[in-house]
Amino acid sequence: MSKFGIVGLVAYVVDTAVFVVLVLNLESLTAKTIATAIAATVAFLGNRFWTWRHRARSGLAREYGLYFFFNAVGLAISLAILGISHYGLGALWPVFQTPLADVIAANVIGLAAGTIFRFWAYRRFVFPPVPTPRPYATELATAGYGQRHGS
Repeated sequence: MSKFGIVGLVAYVVDTAVFVVLVLNLESLTAKTIATAIAATVAFLGNRFWTWRHRARSGLAREYGLYFFFNAVGLAISLAILGISHYGLGALWPVFQTPLADVIAANVIGLAAGTIFRFWAYRRFVFPPVPTPRPYATELATAGYGQRHGS
């Protein structure tokens, strides 16, 4: 889990830096989408070749596709929180429409919620554990070959 955390921290720094630069010039949800796409690429490389390198490989295209699908779900979680903050709460209290409030909503609260989901999804679907072979003796016992007959 520490490797996942380190990769996540690097991706978080990339995501936040890109988002802060973009949110000053673009609409909030667009800025967050672009920042997440860039950070997700950084995280995919770190996770595939470091965090989950000992896991079974099922092909780069499959892993990449699943990884970005689950990142899209994580992004949707973050965008929902950002949208609620910026457009929902911001309609009542303008302080929620500031760049600082957007960064907190998207890259603190939203990213934390999305990260919990992504960790589970990557571990379960993208980089599944290597199946462990069952010992030969266990297979024989389950098949009934290790039992005494006639007793």
